[in-house]
Amino acid sequence: MNFYCRICCVIVLFYSPYAWSQKAVQSIFKVIPLGVKGGSDESNLSAYMLAVEGTNEYICLDAGTLNYGIQKAVAAKLFNDSASSVLKNFVKAYLISHPHLDHVSGLIINSPDDSPKSIYGLPHCINVLKDKYFTWQNWANFADDGEKPVLKKYHYTILTAATETAIENTSFSIRAFALSHGNPYQSTAFLVRYEENYLLYLGDTGADTLEKANNLQLLWNEISPLIKTKKLKAVFIEVSYPDEQPYNQLFGHLTPALLMQEMDALAKITGTGALAGFSIVITHMKPSGSHEAIIKKQLGVSNKLHLKLIFPEQAKLLKF
Repeated sequence: MNFYCRICCVIVLFYSPYAWSQKAVQSIFKVIPLGVKGGSDESNLSAYMLAVEGTNEYICLDAGTLNYGIQKAVAAKLFNDSASSVLKNFVKAYLISHPHLDHVSGLIINSPDDSPKSIYGLPHCINVLKDKYFTWQNWANFADDGEKPVLKKYHYTILTAATETAIENTSFSIRAFALSHGNPYQSTAFLVRYEENYLLYLGDTGADTLEKANNLQLLWNEISPLIKTKKLKAVFIEVSYPDEQPYNQLFGHLTPALLMQEMDALAKITGTGALAGFSIVITHMKPSGSHEAIIKKQLGVSNKLHLKLIFPEQAKLLKF
């Protein structure tokens, strides 16, 4: 091939729709799951490190497992630093959806070796951390409020529902939305924004119909424009139990059928076409017996909306 032909090929490739489409789908967010399960295995509990591609400014969405998950990520070559360095220097803040142990135990246990940073949450969550966990009777008060003396390592940032808050030392802003987790108990959904790009993370939640609430419906109303404009890159949402779990033993969680019921409610707002291929990350599966395999099978069978169902694994990088 002569020089002129080579130049023409380069020009055609540069201006081709394919080349531009490849650029358009480049990922914005990177997520490192530190823990993905909903109980039993204390080495693999809900915690997800989220950063913008090309940075090491991570926020941690829940913190059930920290040190072991970071060690696994280091072993998987996702970090070139030590686990201690990642915890102290890369994790800039914690966003805690609710104060159940499988979402906060890693934060509490690792607090002596952590660096100063903020913990973000709605009032119901921060109050339990302050009054029940970071106390001298239970552990030690590493925060800057609550039982004296306060060690002032962590700063509590109490969020106002649906109000955008910038996350210190990162490029992220968040809005928090209340969820019902076994009414009257609450959890939280965090809508994370970087520039005009979004990711939604839900803590534990029950279905509106069973919770006698409209929290999820209000959330779907909020995010539907972002789905239609493709600004929302993924939704992280729990499915804890198979469909066989009795409703009176769900304790504020979802099953495959209940998730798809909620996705149908979302599709009524966005239109079914908007959800085809949309990324839904399934979190918090209870690992008892063959629950996980059953949940995956039931979700596959009931996925009439052609959602892109993603099953995260500990220390396996996700990009959106």
